[in-house]
Amino acid sequence: MEPVSASLPQMFKSTFRIPFLNLKKQYRSIKKEIDVAIQNVINDSTFSGGPYVEKFEKKFAKFIGTKYAVGLNSGTSALHLALKILNTKQGDEVIVPVNTFIATAWAVSYLGAKPVFVDCDRETWQLDPRKIEKKITSKTKAIIGVHLFGQPFDIDAVKRIADRHKLYLVEDCAQAHDAKYKGKTVGTFGDVACFSFYPTKNLGAFGEGGALVTNNPKYALRAKILRNQGSSIKYYHEEIGFNMRMEGIQAAILDVKLKHLNQWNKRRQEIAKTYQTLIKNPNITMQQQPVWAESVYHLFVITVNQRERFIKHLKKNGVESMIHYPIPCHLQKAYRHLEYKRGDFPLVEEYAKHCVSIPLNPEMTNQDVNRICRIINKYAN
Repeated sequence: MEPVSASLPQMFKSTFRIPFLNLKKQYRSIKKEIDVAIQNVINDSTFSGGPYVEKFEKKFAKFIGTKYAVGLNSGTSALHLALKILNTKQGDEVIVPVNTFIATAWAVSYLGAKPVFVDCDRETWQLDPRKIEKKITSKTKAIIGVHLFGQPFDIDAVKRIADRHKLYLVEDCAQAHDAKYKGKTVGTFGDVACFSFYPTKNLGAFGEGGALVTNNPKYALRAKILRNQGSSIKYYHEEIGFNMRMEGIQAAILDVKLKHLNQWNKRRQEIAKTYQTLIKNPNITMQQQPVWAESVYHLFVITVNQRERFIKHLKKNGVESMIHYPIPCHLQKAYRHLEYKRGDFPLVEEYAKHCVSIPLNPEMTNQDVNRICRIINKYAN
C-alpha cells in the first residue's frame, strides 16, 4: 500500500529516458474504456459506494477466488479493518515482517496493539517462518504475512505456526495481485486478505483504493458496516465506524483495468525473466524465487554494494531507480517507543543498506529492458 518515494506529478514530469513508471502510457492504451467508465459514473451520480463498487467487488472476489470482497478507500484501511474484524484490541500483539512498507505495522498500532517484528529470510527477503515462534507470547493475536514485491511468502510454513498457536493469519497482498503460491492465488489462504489499489500497483486506481477479501460472511458483513460509519441502515449506527468507502469512479476504473491485469502481469514476468537471464554482473544480487512462488513482480529489487554510486551510474545513463525501503520499520522514529535498536534485525538492516528497485512495468519496451541490462552489466564497484 505504499506510495513510491517520488510523487506522481514528479513521475509524470520525468526527464529520464527510461522512467521508473509510465502511468500516462498505460492510460493511453485503454483510454476509451476508462473515459466511458468514468462518464457512466458521472451520468449516474453514484460517487461514494453504490452499484459500481458492488459490481467491482463481485468481479474482484471471483478473480481472486474468494466468496467476498469489500471495496475500501485504501489498502491501509483494508489492513486496519482486517485486524478490527478479528477483534484485535489494545494490549494484543501481532507478528509483522520487519521488511515491509510501514502501513502493515500501522494497522496494528491503530487498534492499540503492538507490532512484533520478525526478521526476513536472507535470500528471499520475505518473512522468515523459522524466526516467528520465539516471538509468540500469550498476547499474540495474529500473524500478518506480506507477499513482498509481488512474490508470495511461504504460506504453508507460516500457516502451520498460526494453526498450532490458534492465531489468525492475515495476508497483505498489496503488491501481489494474482500472484500464485503452489498454483493457487494469494489472498485465498488467510482468514482475511488485503489489497491496495494505489495508482502504482499492478492493479491501480486513479487515486486511492483498497479491498478486503474473505470467505467468512460474518467478516465481510462487519467490514461493510465498519467502512460505512458503523451503519448498515442509514442513520442507524451499530458501532463506532469509519469513513472508508470506495469511490464509484475508482471502482469503475478498476473494473476496466481488471480485464487487462493478466496481460500486464504476464508482461511483468517476461521482463523479470529477461533481467534474471541477461544481468550477469557479479556485484548484483536478486531476490531468490522459490519453486512454489509465482511472482507478479510489482517491484524488481536488487542489492548492490556502494548503492549511491550504482544509482548515479543508472541516472547518468538515463535510468530512473528507487529504494524500497531505506529505513526498516523497527528503526522508524514513529516506533521509537518500542525500544528496538540497530542490530536487532541484522538481515533487514543489511538489505536496507543495499537495495535498489529498477524499472519494471508492462509499458516498457524490449529495447528498454535490454538497455537496462547492458547498463547494469557495465557497472563496476
